[in-house]
Amino acid sequence: MRTIAEINEKINSQTAVVLTVEELKARVLEVGVSKVAQEVDVVTTGTFEPMESTGAILNLGHTDPPIKIRRCWLDGVPAYSGFGAVDLYLGASCAVDVMDGEEVRERGGGHVIEDLIAGKPIHVRAQGQVTDCYPRASFETTITRDTINQFYLFNPRNLYQNFIVGVNGGDRLLHTYLGPLQPRLGNAVYSNPGAISPLFNDPTLQLVGIGTRIFLGGGIGYVAWEGTQHFPLQKRLANQTPIGPSATLALIGDAKQMDARWVRGCYFKSYGPSLMLGVGVPLPVLNEEVVEHCAVQDQDLVAPIVDFAIPRRVRPTFGLVSYAQLKSGRITIEGKTVRVAPLASVFLSRQVAIELKQWIEAGTFTLTEPVAPIPKERSFLPQDRWMDF
Repeated sequence: MRTIAEINEKINSQTAVVLTVEELKARVLEVGVSKVAQEVDVVTTGTFEPMESTGAILNLGHTDPPIKIRRCWLDGVPAYSGFGAVDLYLGASCAVDVMDGEEVRERGGGHVIEDLIAGKPIHVRAQGQVTDCYPRASFETTITRDTINQFYLFNPRNLYQNFIVGVNGGDRLLHTYLGPLQPRLGNAVYSNPGAISPLFNDPTLQLVGIGTRIFLGGGIGYVAWEGTQHFPLQKRLANQTPIGPSATLALIGDAKQMDARWVRGCYFKSYGPSLMLGVGVPLPVLNEEVVEHCAVQDQDLVAPIVDFAIPRRVRPTFGLVSYAQLKSGRITIEGKTVRVAPLASVFLSRQVAIELKQWIEAGTFTLTEPVAPIPKERSFLPQDRWMDF
């Protein structure tokens, strides 16, 4: 029906028809897939959820005399320094180092990344490996995003195509990456926003690939590679959506352009720090199949209910539940009514899609052709070999 080049011509002339994915779903119910495919050029999707496999690359710039950093802390959070002399990688889920006797601070790399994006000063303490070309042994300073050379997010695993619902069938409170799970099925938590989530609307990854331009943290980002734990071979429903954790993407983007509204450090009690991140993906309406996939509703999507009380890699499940049931706030497990809460912000996920729509309508955000597809045959390998010493 149309190409990305044709859509970009319309975007540049500000004549493109853009709908958020929720608007498209409603429109399909009104007039059908074929009519919508003729009307609409771009669909915007979004999510705002914890993405702990996220981090930032920073280049501090050389000191005088120079230093080859081998240990470094940013506001007390360790940053990895095992490559270039003043290059660092700050992981969102890395916690503040705590000295003996100090009170644990509920702060980590995600909070430092948020503060840097917000323009706040960050204390740096570094220790160096003394060499002839890097004679300095240590230094301390304060940086902001404007006083360092590079500051960009490079996220090994974002945008799970689907995830799980966490519950606790045991007898004690569990602190997990989904937050607290009450004993005896006292609550359930899910993290994917469902039918508005980006990859649920491109289930076979026909539209998203390496090089796809996206909304990342309030700035422009790109799909860099498949994400870690990418598992497109997950079992799927007839509508091609997965029944559990499946495809993932690695993302990259200039953090100096980002907005702290969409990049927020968070902390899970007795688990650790993470980062709430807003990501939006535009889907070009190239044909009717695109609209068919984007028309999927929450009642057409399912996730597995996983019991965290069993401390194993493969945990037992209580079956599958639809996102429509999850969003109702109550589900039934073995005859018991269980309260449900989302870890993702459905409201802010919608706002991501709306803001991306506004960028496209204003002609400030065009679409890109992927330079390579995301692999669709990747298996999921466990670590089953180890030795006891």
